[in-house]
Amino acid sequence: MAKNGAGEREVLLVFMFLLLCSCCTGDEYDLLLSIKNSMNDPLNLSLSNWNLSLSYCEWKGIACDNSSHVAKIELSGNNLSGKIPESFFHFPYIETIDLSDNQLSGGIPSNISICLSLRHLNLSNNNFTGPLPRGSIPQLQALDLSNNMLSGQIPDEIGFFWGLEFLDLGGNDLVGKIPLSISNMTGLQILTLSSNQLIGEIPQELGLLKSLTWIYLGYNNLSGGIPTEIGELTSLNHLDLVSNNLTGEIPSSFGNLTSLHYLFLYLNKLTGPVPPSIFGLQNLISLDLSDNFLSGEIPELIIQLQNLEVLHLFSNNFTGKIPNSVASLPRLQVLQLWSNNFSGEIPKNLGRDNNLTVLDLSTNTLVGKIPGTLCNSGCLYKLILFSNSLTGEIPNSLSRCSSLRRIRLQNNRLSGELPHGFTKLSLVYFLDLSNNHLSGTMGGTRGWEMPELQMLNFARNRFSGALPASFGSGVIENLDLSANGLSGEIPASFGDFSELMELKLSENKLSGEIPDELSLCEKLVSLNLSHNQLSGRIPTSLTQMPVLGQLDLSVNQFSGEIPKSLGEVESLIQVNISHNHFHGNLPSTGAFLAINSSAVSGNRLCGGDSTAGLPPCKGDKLQVWLLIVTCLLVALAALVVLSLILVFVRKRNDNFETRGNNEVDGVWELEFFDSKASKELRIIDVVASMRDENVISRGIARGGVLYKGKSSVSEFEFVMKEVSGIDSLPTGFWTELGKLKHPNIEKVIGVMRSKKCGFWVSEFVEGQSVSEVFRGMSWDRRRKVALGIAKALCYLHCKSTGSSVGFELSPEKIIVDGKDEPRLRLRSPGRICTDAKTFVSSPYVAPETREAKDTTEKSDIYVFGLILIELLTGKTPADTEFGLQESIVEWARYCYSDCHLDTWVDPTVKGTALSNHQNEIVETMSLALHCTADDPMARPCASDVVKTLESVIRPTYCVFGLNCSSTI
Repeated sequence: MAKNGAGEREVLLVFMFLLLCSCCTGDEYDLLLSIKNSMNDPLNLSLSNWNLSLSYCEWKGIACDNSSHVAKIELSGNNLSGKIPESFFHFPYIETIDLSDNQLSGGIPSNISICLSLRHLNLSNNNFTGPLPRGSIPQLQALDLSNNMLSGQIPDEIGFFWGLEFLDLGGNDLVGKIPLSISNMTGLQILTLSSNQLIGEIPQELGLLKSLTWIYLGYNNLSGGIPTEIGELTSLNHLDLVSNNLTGEIPSSFGNLTSLHYLFLYLNKLTGPVPPSIFGLQNLISLDLSDNFLSGEIPELIIQLQNLEVLHLFSNNFTGKIPNSVASLPRLQVLQLWSNNFSGEIPKNLGRDNNLTVLDLSTNTLVGKIPGTLCNSGCLYKLILFSNSLTGEIPNSLSRCSSLRRIRLQNNRLSGELPHGFTKLSLVYFLDLSNNHLSGTMGGTRGWEMPELQMLNFARNRFSGALPASFGSGVIENLDLSANGLSGEIPASFGDFSELMELKLSENKLSGEIPDELSLCEKLVSLNLSHNQLSGRIPTSLTQMPVLGQLDLSVNQFSGEIPKSLGEVESLIQVNISHNHFHGNLPSTGAFLAINSSAVSGNRLCGGDSTAGLPPCKGDKLQVWLLIVTCLLVALAALVVLSLILVFVRKRNDNFETRGNNEVDGVWELEFFDSKASKELRIIDVVASMRDENVISRGIARGGVLYKGKSSVSEFEFVMKEVSGIDSLPTGFWTELGKLKHPNIEKVIGVMRSKKCGFWVSEFVEGQSVSEVFRGMSWDRRRKVALGIAKALCYLHCKSTGSSVGFELSPEKIIVDGKDEPRLRLRSPGRICTDAKTFVSSPYVAPETREAKDTTEKSDIYVFGLILIELLTGKTPADTEFGLQESIVEWARYCYSDCHLDTWVDPTVKGTALSNHQNEIVETMSLALHCTADDPMARPCASDVVKTLESVIRPTYCVFGLNCSSTI
């Protein structure tokens, strides 16, 4: 066999030499000019001086040898497009070709193997398609074809590249098994096949490649056990097999990998204990075995890992105590053991001799006290210990931990008062101590100085005394102090919380009236003051709050009548006023329509819908008849006026049509949801806008035509969207549409409909789509856009009743106004099913939606994750298309797992973003990958997305070098 193999090599070399002699003798000037003609250089950076006025050795990107022959072509990162001509491989003396990080497309030329002088070939990060090149270049040392769209199987001929030291085929759409012939490359040092569609087992023949220092096979569909032969690769520095379907136990032979620095096996199906030999790898820097089914205890032998910086064992079935020796690992920065069955106490000296930056031990069965040494390093910024059985007081030392930014200690049994100074941690933006036994006061002389605080949850504790007048924060968004023993009045200063979206003060002993100043919280969506001793009337000022959606005043001592204007608050969708002293008429509009009887009981109210279960008000019958007669007369008059207007319009426009059909064969009805628009817009304006020259876009079936119009009496501009088949619309569709009020959703101002057709009319927003503007945006602006989209999602799925209406959720459909606020366009029901062709071709669709043809909250979350990836990386599913539609997600997971931020962060924001927002970007990508999980049930809900995104988009200090996934 060896003789035959040697003979084949000799024949192949002779054949290639003949090809080289016949094909590589062309004039190098002509070859270079043919390359220039085949490529586009939009930035005019690379090919601008490629002309005969200069020697080609002076051209940009060209390097020559001592004989003035082209030895190197280096044109990376210049946004070049077009295809690679075959002439690229006709240079007889070229050693290096680097075209990485461009927009080149097409197939890789089949004549690659004729350039026997080639040593380094880098075509990574382009849009190349087709199969991998076949043949051989025996002297080729580095081949990088990663992050393209190459498909098909890895050919057996790959083994003919026997001189390779570096091989990276990751981030493509390769299928099939890893060929055994790869073992012929005995000098191979770097092997990356990650983020493809590879199947089968990992070949045990990899154990023959003794020079390997790096193996990365993650994010494929590999199965079976991990070969014990990998343990024979004693030069191995980095082993990454993440996100496959690997089963069985971790081989004990891994203990032989004495040079190993990084061992990543997470997101597999591995079982059994961690082999004791693993804890003898004294050079190990990062160990990540998370998201498996590993079990058993972690031994004290872990003390041997003196160089360990990151330990991720979360989401497994580990039991026993956290070894005390963990506290003696001097370089430990990140310790994440959440979602296991660890018991006992947290090691008492943890943090004393470590460099802890992130500690997450949540969702275990830990007991005892929180060690006071956790922040000895001065760099601890994330402390997450929730859902254990911890007792005792919060250590005083934590109140001096100025690096802390995120604290989650909820669902424990902590007691005592807050340590002095704990409310002065100036960098904390997320603080959750809910569901403990904490006591003492929150206000008084304690003082709050937490300028970054966004989320504060002290619910279900034993705090008493008055509410603090301030929390030292002008950006607080979520405040939950419910289920305590707080007393006194609601401070008028709460009106200064301009960013507040959710305020929960229920189940306390608060008294007095609701301060008018609370209405100054213009972003407040949810207000819960139930189960207190509040009194007085409902302030009419509350009716001026623009986005108030949920109001709970139940079980208090409020009195007086319900303000009629409260029923006119368009954003309000849920009200509970039960068990107070209200009297008089219940409003019959807005949120009081079809209100449940339990939400109004325990008062002296009358009227309302039949669902309210209230007695009729005196004189109601006569008033009802008068109202009916009046309405009939008004309606009749309106019909006459509308008919006259339509006759006038028909005479003025004899050939008026909509979508080619004579739809105007009935009476048009225009209903406004916005009082201001009703004064600036007339039905004649809306009808007149339905002309071909006003068409913005055309679709298919429902939601087909989009028109732009302008008022004839003012400068007011609007758009109108066609909704056909209105007979099949869900019950209450138009009512739900009118209730959708959110600053990040297009503002629907009214509907116009006839028997056969309908339009909703929206306020025109001046701006551009996300896809048009985001590449010129800084990271700060991009994260503002992301947060706005998330808030709109949360509103639709968590706050509103508009279940019949969905979003046009793609960067092309989301408009960004001049203040960087995104506005989501609405999509009418049935759009996905009826517009199947467009739907199937769209890359912004969750996998399960392609089969079910129906969107859900979880499918919208998936698409939002894609948009997050796009904002982070600058790449889109359309222009990167790493194989299947989901491949951009796989590519993102591949990039994220290696934590080479400079390789995947969008170059246009890379400079300032990496220096000021590194952890922020890493955690945002973590959220994006949560959102794009294959299993819809594994994706977070919309409200969690908003909370997580709000909490992570903050500058980060004490930056550590590796990715730190954590519970959200």
